[in-house]
Amino acid sequence: MKVIKTRIRVGRFIFLTLTTLFTICILVQVYLAGMAVFGNPRVWVKHIIFVHLFGFNLPILMIIFAVVGSMPRWAYWNTFGIFVSTFLMYFTANINAILPWMGPIHPVLAILLFVLPCSIIIKTWGLINNNRKVRY
Repeated sequence: MKVIKTRIRVGRFIFLTLTTLFTICILVQVYLAGMAVFGNPRVWVKHIIFVHLFGFNLPILMIIFAVVGSMPRWAYWNTFGIFVSTFLMYFTANINAILPWMGPIHPVLAILLFVLPCSIIIKTWGLINNNRKVRY
């Protein structure tokens, strides 16, 4: 079993925590969208504002802690995928007036934005649990 430094272990744990938080935020976003569609249309404002709180902030923090935790390359690429998907979500939400066929891609990207961090969580959990010994 490989011995890892405390910095790497803490960095990986924070990366896992941020990824989990991002996944929960995606679920809240989907819930808010559902509330706006099937309930009160005024909830759209909450849907729009909430994404600004986590959309690009959490992926940037995830990249920082991936570096701190010396994560494998898949973590960087998957986090970059989250970042690009978030950008595409903004794009599909705002380009609908010009390109109406892009609007329906928005919920499809929401599914991707849920599945991608879930796979990161599973891989990171395995990475953390395979390296239990810590060098101080």
